[in-house]
Amino acid sequence: MTQTQRFDQEAATWDENPRRVRLAKEVAETIARRLPLARNLKVLDFGCGTGLLTLNLQPLVGTITGADTSEGMLNVLRQKVRGQSLTNVDAFQLKPDNDYAIEGTYDLIVSSMTLHHVQDLAPLFRRFRDHLRDHGWVALADLDTEDGTFHQDNHDVFHLGFERSAFKAQLQDAGFTSLTEETAFENRRNGRDYPVFLITGRKQAH
Repeated sequence: MTQTQRFDQEAATWDENPRRVRLAKEVAETIARRLPLARNLKVLDFGCGTGLLTLNLQPLVGTITGADTSEGMLNVLRQKVRGQSLTNVDAFQLKPDNDYAIEGTYDLIVSSMTLHHVQDLAPLFRRFRDHLRDHGWVALADLDTEDGTFHQDNHDVFHLGFERSAFKAQLQDAGFTSLTEETAFENRRNGRDYPVFLITGRKQAH
């Protein structure tokens, strides 16, 4: 089973895990404290899943687009959007075999608990830069380095978390400055805590 097929299967019950719901809320709150969110901003949520982070940020920004490889996850997001009669949320499917091609240009790109599933971050970070307006922001949340016990199955996990300084160095190499870090959430699982960081950065102007 591919990574996308697994997420398609899990989409219908994804939001039943209260830890996931709480994580998205706290990451959104940390982003809102860290960055100057405003109702004129155009935002992309990369690896949006069922839209937990997307919909936490939706009231704070102008428009937000969820992007994910899993059509099953996107369908859950679209159902929520229809159910809440939201007019400022859109979605499109990412294609791993097309280097996760992104549509549009944004003021802010966010991502939560997705990047450990992406094999090569350097070209993705450059793609983020290319799809941001000058002085646009990234706000990226993921696991600190862990010992492989966070996931029950690591076959589609390319990074066992990240060392923060190395992660920031890759963002710097891609053209981001003003890099900050903080712990956004303590993800308790398997009887232990797995810290989730939020790293933000700003695109250098040309």
